[in-house]
Amino acid sequence: MDMLIDGEYVNDMDREDVINPYTGEVIDTVPISHLNNVDKAIEAANNAKKFLQEMSAFKISNKLFNVCDKLKENRDDFAELLTKEVGKPINESYVELDRSVETLKLAAEEAKRIYGESVPLDAGLNGKGFFAFTQKLPLGVVAAITPFNYPLNLTIHKIAPAIAAKNTVIIKPPTNAPLTVMKFAELVNEEFPDGVINVITGYGSEVGDALVASDKIDKISFTGSVLTGLLIAQRAGMKKVTLELGGNDPLVVLDDANVDAAVKGVINGAYLNAGQVCMGVKRIIVQEGIYNKFKTRLVEETSKIKMGNPMDKSTQLGTLISEKAAMQVEETVNNAVNAGAEILTGGKRNGAFYEATVIDKVTPDMDLVVNETFGPVAPLIKVKTVDEAIQIANATEYGLQAGVFTENYMNAMRCANEIEAGTVFINKQSTFRTDNMPFGGFKNSGCGKEGIKYAVEEMTKTKLIGLNLR
Repeated sequence: MDMLIDGEYVNDMDREDVINPYTGEVIDTVPISHLNNVDKAIEAANNAKKFLQEMSAFKISNKLFNVCDKLKENRDDFAELLTKEVGKPINESYVELDRSVETLKLAAEEAKRIYGESVPLDAGLNGKGFFAFTQKLPLGVVAAITPFNYPLNLTIHKIAPAIAAKNTVIIKPPTNAPLTVMKFAELVNEEFPDGVINVITGYGSEVGDALVASDKIDKISFTGSVLTGLLIAQRAGMKKVTLELGGNDPLVVLDDANVDAAVKGVINGAYLNAGQVCMGVKRIIVQEGIYNKFKTRLVEETSKIKMGNPMDKSTQLGTLISEKAAMQVEETVNNAVNAGAEILTGGKRNGAFYEATVIDKVTPDMDLVVNETFGPVAPLIKVKTVDEAIQIANATEYGLQAGVFTENYMNAMRCANEIEAGTVFINKQSTFRTDNMPFGGFKNSGCGKEGIKYAVEEMTKTKLIGLNLR
């Protein structure tokens, strides 16, 4: 598959294989671009701004709805390609497709709701006799740098609100899972003028750095690692940035919790997409009065999970993105065991597969829970009090999302207020997300918000116009 720049397909001599992590087979190859094509994409996006900004909001909305319809028509093809390049079970790929369709709908609707407001200048000194109002204007060119775990949906969360706000876009998809993004860009290009959407494949150290440093790009929207996010923040200069970085999300289970509901929350949150989810359940903090009962039920349910061919609709746990990624999870778990933790179920690797794993006797200082473990692992931490649960939940550099299971509304509200995270769910795991909600974390989990309405706000600038009526 080739890059799309200014409505044309571009092929560099250097190419890289995209590998199916389940079969080890080459699905396709993509170009490894260099700076000359980055310059072409930036020029194309800047040249296309005037065509997009001359369109009415009504027309842009309709075109986004058309893209939405085309994605629905090709739902099966996209889902199968997604499973092949990421290794997630086909049922999870269909969920990502359905969420992607929903995200496009929300963006198409939001394109007609970009409002300014009147500003009562007479509320300030010397403001009498003035009428003022604001306009929301597009930034210009948005560069989207996206990850492998939800490549289609997370890309659409960036480019759909950007286009809704009349910005042109350049996408740098993940090198190990670029195909669904590239295929989706073709659908967008069919509806919009050449140069409105451009795709550059290549390495972040070259392509990504060039996009971040360019003074001809007005915003960077990035989802990925903390280290890369910090580098982007340092190099971006005066351009706007949205950074969706890592998570080390806690699930707090208090003594009065519904055990079955909490166990279900872990199953849905720790093993989703083989644990490769930034807002996945990474630390399970359980009060001692319910600990043994919870642990027993979690092991029972985890042992039922079927791991296997991602294309099989009965499969619940697919591969990680690569064997290397699975080996990293294996090493992290083994280090925890060597430090005193105990595997209750799972803990074995086979190629790019890693079993759904429950680990007991985990302490808060183990690397398994100090850093973000990107794999299907459920580490259990026992605590005595609500105070201790909140303290451990906050003992991390991250603050993306959190879940709390309790039937006591006072404890619920206390945890909601005191846990340092961009979102705290009561009686729901941290992986819950709707595509219209504000999504973004505190601390090293990033800055800015996604969720279509909130992303559009991040994709615009505000101009004040004042009229002297005296």
